Amino acid sequence: MDKVFSARVDESVVTTIGTLARELHTTKKSIIEGAIRLFASKVEAEQGVDVFDLTCGVWTREEAPEATVRRARQAFSGSMTRHSR
Repeated sequence: MDKVFSARVDESVVTTIGTLARELHTTKKSIIEGAIRLFASKVEAEQGVDVFDLTCGVWTREEAPEATVRRARQAFSGSMTRHSR
């Protein structure tokens, strides 16, 4: 699923992304995604950091999904009660 992401970057970077997209007959999205994947691979190789493993923490939670949902519902309910006074 695609998600909108916004960031301030230097104008020259925006120009470079546009130029690469035109020259390679692809989208700006593709250029940015490729750059991030390449950077993640470089970090993994140089620093031994597994970016994929770090972003998949939900699979290694010690808390059961039901407990997470219960905590989230309690927090939401508590915040609604607090603001309705």
